[in-house]
Amino acid sequence: MASEPKHRLTVLDYLALERQGETRSEYLDGEMFALAGASHEHNVIVTNLVAALRPQLRARGCTLYANDMRVRTPTDFLAYPDVMALCGERRFDDPRRDTILNPTVIIEVLSPSTEEYDRGTKLPHFREIPSLSEALLVTQDRPYLEHYIRQASDRWLLVEISSLRHILELPSIGCRLALSDVYEDVLEA
Repeated sequence: MASEPKHRLTVLDYLALERQGETRSEYLDGEMFALAGASHEHNVIVTNLVAALRPQLRARGCTLYANDMRVRTPTDFLAYPDVMALCGERRFDDPRRDTILNPTVIIEVLSPSTEEYDRGTKLPHFREIPSLSEALLVTQDRPYLEHYIRQASDRWLLVEISSLRHILELPSIGCRLALSDVYEDVLEA
């Protein structure tokens, strides 16, 4: 017996379903992928990132989003980064204003269950966004960040940081992040 061909959703199909749904899902290649809940550590790190970045960004007229703002890449990957910062004019996918097209920085907090997906699927799609200047992958069980910086040649430079004493510079948005602040209430100093 032949199996039924899998129905591929269009981006418009996905958006219609997503906007009506009670849970969040991401979209890639005609399929929706449900998002899992986050751990205590994950949530605390996201809160710490927002608390550290928001005061710095406010003075620059930049916008900060956490968890519930969708981004659409040129490859038609639609996802919910943990944190996004956008400096300059905000460009949305449509009048609903719930899907950003031009983030400047994207931050993902890695969970054991999603690390492979975040690193292997999400990050390559995010790096296709022309406005994206920096991406951060934050490990939640130890002080370790991967800081990806777009170079003039459109290549990406990776800087790895693993000390709570380190202060990370985010030049594209003019911010600084102390790792001790990022991991406050998560790891012992």
